[in-house]
Amino acid sequence: MGTRSSPSANSKGIEVSDPRVETLRWRDGRLEMIDQRVLPAHFEYLAYEDAVGVAEGIRSMVVRGAPAIGCAAAYGVALEAQKQAQATLPAFTAALEEAFAVLAASRPTAVNLFWGLKRMRTHWERHSHLPVPEIAEALLLEAHEVLAEDIRINRAMGAHGATLLADGARVLTHCNAGALATAGHGTALGVFRSAVEAGKRISVIADETRPFLQGARLTAWEMVQEGIPVTLITDNMAGHLMSRGEVDAVVVGTDRVAANGDVANKIGTYMVAVLARRHGIPFYVACPLSTIDIEIPDGNAIPIEERAPEEVTGFRDCQWAAQGVSVRNPAFDVTPAELVTGLITEKGVLLEPNRERLRDFLKA
Repeated sequence: MGTRSSPSANSKGIEVSDPRVETLRWRDGRLEMIDQRVLPAHFEYLAYEDAVGVAEGIRSMVVRGAPAIGCAAAYGVALEAQKQAQATLPAFTAALEEAFAVLAASRPTAVNLFWGLKRMRTHWERHSHLPVPEIAEALLLEAHEVLAEDIRINRAMGAHGATLLADGARVLTHCNAGALATAGHGTALGVFRSAVEAGKRISVIADETRPFLQGARLTAWEMVQEGIPVTLITDNMAGHLMSRGEVDAVVVGTDRVAANGDVANKIGTYMVAVLARRHGIPFYVACPLSTIDIEIPDGNAIPIEERAPEEVTGFRDCQWAAQGVSVRNPAFDVTPAELVTGLITEKGVLLEPNRERLRDFLKA
């Protein structure tokens, strides 16, 4: 498990676009990540020194959100490489293979995890002819680039998405797809930030997002920190507000997009999409291209993580469900492509995604 660290300024040597929230940072030879499990009551970092620790941080949701998980996985590999930098080549190779395996097993749904690991493995193979210390340094530099690139991508996505929102728009979002779910700026919340930066008066409606309360704890916190108007609602209030004409658009993030445009996101997203269609409200999904998994034919093939029943029967020290009750706790659901108005990517906006449009969009 990680050790606790105090908040401070940006780490040296990483070029980023002044993110307001540093979800991950490299400091003094360690990876530090905001402990999102204790927000908003406490703001603190946990420090990690090896791949096993980072994998546990991902599994226990110290860090969450597909892009942030991908960045964390890249740093997990880099940490293990740094730890083994003076080892023999066989020992270094064995340690890195174990690092890839333990990180890959941490969470199954977010494709960015596997994208980040694949990128790091490719980089390792490209530099495998070098001495071990130089391989370790090359992997660390690549992890830094993964983080910096994510922020650049999020800003590009935000600029494209901001054009879809009218001045004065009231936008509903589900879960947290903000700076905390990425290296910085955010995907869905990045769209809101970019719209505000463009001078638009945007107000946010945040679903609380049961059972882990990412909307209540994280999205609301991010918006309050930046002075963007935000109203918190329980998940079962969204339809009521839509029926009264109080929602102009929905923007959410995603953990994986299948080849046909089906979208996996935090549990409850599917219900929001159905309600949006019923009321004629556009439903947009902010997704970096790295979340599009062309190897997955449709949403039925996306693995859905089941989490511990304790997340449903209570929260932290409060228990509200009857002892012994059976629990289902899928962490994600799948929204069919036919309910998605458009995918917002760093490349642009793809309206009415389907298999053919998505294939042509990626090739263009």
